[in-house]
Amino acid sequence: MFVEERQQKILELLQENQKVRVKELSRMFEVTEDCIRKDLASMEGRGLLKRAYGGAVLTEGMHPGHSNAVSSRKEKNLKEKQRIAKKAVKLIGDGDVVFLDTSTTNLEVAREIIRSKRNVTVVSCMLDIANLFAADGNTGFILLGGEFNRSQIGFLGSLTLSMMENFRFDLCFMGVVGADVKGNVVTTYVPEDGAMKQKAISKSRRRYLVMETKKFDFQANYVFTDFTQVDGIICEKEPQEEIREVLREYGTEIIA
Repeated sequence: MFVEERQQKILELLQENQKVRVKELSRMFEVTEDCIRKDLASMEGRGLLKRAYGGAVLTEGMHPGHSNAVSSRKEKNLKEKQRIAKKAVKLIGDGDVVFLDTSTTNLEVAREIIRSKRNVTVVSCMLDIANLFAADGNTGFILLGGEFNRSQIGFLGSLTLSMMENFRFDLCFMGVVGADVKGNVVTTYVPEDGAMKQKAISKSRRRYLVMETKKFDFQANYVFTDFTQVDGIICEKEPQEEIREVLREYGTEIIA
């Protein structure tokens, strides 16, 4: 098989599965892993993919699993988000003050908090989360203001950060766009969203990422934390062993 044919097949596999792994491609095409890595590097240089830990994913513009706009993601992977939400709420104690950022996974965490009838206070800057608690009428809720960001359906910016300054959260749950364990970075798309996440992490006694395992194969453009700065990662299922091994080295708990 010619190089061009192999790379075209790799691209087709990416479009079908959203990710590919070096070891699997090496076996499939009966070439060395170094050969596959050269293919991926060449394809990345042409903007066809983005290399990730152990393989590659589609570039942001081609990636079907995530978008800047919250509205386009609400109904995607709903069962996975609901499983994550159930695990997250088990970590909340009575009387806790909980921060939820502007993520669709945290929409499900908010719904689960309402269903659990926990005696807690939730703080958020996401309008959709505020609407849920306004309809509930039982759970304590504080909405942080600021400049309205339409893609995030929430309030971000310097005023939001200023309002967060005087809070001390018992725990926070942070949504994630990408998580690169090899590079030890956790990313999002919007810098203002990243700044809000950084502030929440710095003001929280316990800090958790809420994310589907597929996010380990994707990276965005703005780094807001690393794995040593969070207590744990809550996923819908166990990530691959090579990822778990690196996370154990960072001292990051995996809740799956």
